[in-house]
Amino acid sequence: MANFFPRWTNWLPLKLAICGFFVVCGLTAGTWYYVTPKYTKVGYQPIQPVSFPHDIHVTQLGMDCRYCHSFVEVAAHSNVPNTQTCMNCHSQVQKDNPKLEPVRVSWKTGNPIAWVWIHRLPDYVFYNHAAHVNRGISCYSCHGEINHMRVVEINHMRVVEDAKPMSMAWCLECHRHPENFLRPDDQIFNLDWKPDDVKPAEFVAKYGQPQSVTEDWSKKKHLTQQEIGQTLKESWHIAPSQNCQTCHR
Repeated sequence: MANFFPRWTNWLPLKLAICGFFVVCGLTAGTWYYVTPKYTKVGYQPIQPVSFPHDIHVTQLGMDCRYCHSFVEVAAHSNVPNTQTCMNCHSQVQKDNPKLEPVRVSWKTGNPIAWVWIHRLPDYVFYNHAAHVNRGISCYSCHGEINHMRVVEINHMRVVEDAKPMSMAWCLECHRHPENFLRPDDQIFNLDWKPDDVKPAEFVAKYGQPQSVTEDWSKKKHLTQQEIGQTLKESWHIAPSQNCQTCHR
């Protein structure tokens, strides 16, 4: 009796298995890259009800982050400015600017401005702003150079973007190696700070240096981020938890 199936069909299961393997690998790789916070969150630019240029307020006018985000040093959540904060200046400065009409309406009606939340963590994640900024983590580490952030004009509205993925892996980079991010406590809100700005002699006199180092760092011309961070880590006894319950409560 002749074979019902052609001879080439003997290899069909193996070929299907190999093709299926590569299809699964491709889908996994695509999902791993595209469906992650790094891809989906970074660059997020919602249009806000009021055109607020951070570059003008912070860089040009020299306003401190804490003027608007006034609870950041004492509370777990950083607040957005209320209308009173805006009107402290804009009741006199550019008080007739049409872009500020939502602020004036909010001031007259008592209804808050409907800011669009950009840097938003999932509900199951706990993050304490005060605990971080009071121990050497700058606004820059999470929000990027928001004072120099690329400004995009969309329908005459200025928008800023989400600069960091704020994923679990991204958080663990800091918790595992905080020395790569720590900076002097008087530079937390200086978004233009660089390690080269540190004067080694003054830094060592204030914070000391790691006990394992025999070289006198006060005589060096510059200190690296790792040298600065390691000194602060030991001086402030910083040992970030890597336990799941630290953030997932």
